[in-house]
Amino acid sequence: MGHELRVKRVIVGVRTSRWFIVILCQLMLLSGTLAMSAAKADTLYLTSLHWPPYSGSTLKEQGATIAIARAAIRAVGHELKVGFFPWSRAIRLVNRAGSEYIGYLPAYSYPTDEFIFSNPLGASPLGLVEQHQHPISWSSLADLNQYRLGVVRDYRNTAELDAMIKLGTQNVEVVNSDEHNVKKVATARIDAAVIDLHVFGYLLSQKKLKPLAGKLQINKKTLEDKQMFIAFKNTPEGHYWRDIFNTGLSKIDEKSILDGYMSEVKAGSK
Repeated sequence: MGHELRVKRVIVGVRTSRWFIVILCQLMLLSGTLAMSAAKADTLYLTSLHWPPYSGSTLKEQGATIAIARAAIRAVGHELKVGFFPWSRAIRLVNRAGSEYIGYLPAYSYPTDEFIFSNPLGASPLGLVEQHQHPISWSSLADLNQYRLGVVRDYRNTAELDAMIKLGTQNVEVVNSDEHNVKKVATARIDAAVIDLHVFGYLLSQKKLKPLAGKLQINKKTLEDKQMFIAFKNTPEGHYWRDIFNTGLSKIDEKSILDGYMSEVKAGSK
């Protein structure tokens, strides 16, 4: 009887040890999986500019396009950090040797060997701000040659308009910001200026520019609905992050985020 009891105790002990080993192995496997996941949670570094309501360090969620980009990158388990600079510098920093920045946003797509572009983040409606009492009239872009237009330095407009500017057939004045252009149109120093419609609405909602609202309007003819992208540098690392970002973008509703953000901006300007 005593011998049988001892045998049973040994068997129970062995079984208990086996279960303990199994559980321990499972815990170690889970711990390793979590550690691997944590190790893969990398950070994407991008540059941008102060271009409200699309981007800006002081804006809610740092702007509409940053909100979309962050939602996309978090959807695949990574993080996003954005540095804000004047536009020309924001682009230069991406290509600087040893830079931590992999790309910039928001960008319009254009032919280049330096950058590759993500899938679209959303549309940027591009138009012309003009004086309410002196609207400009045009059917084709060539008709704009009779007017003096304002454009922002290093911004891309439509391909055809930029080609006319380069050829010298389109009379333009180059400034450093959309706000400067708005003021110049209001004081009749230029006939019209190229501007995103959401940017125009945001600017006129600001206290210092509200007095100009009665003088200005957007021309009834839109230039183009420009798609916005992230421009990644054309390197293996840039390709890697572009593919990761596109995967994340496919998991979210970027249009809903953009429309919701712009609705909040519009409501807040009333």
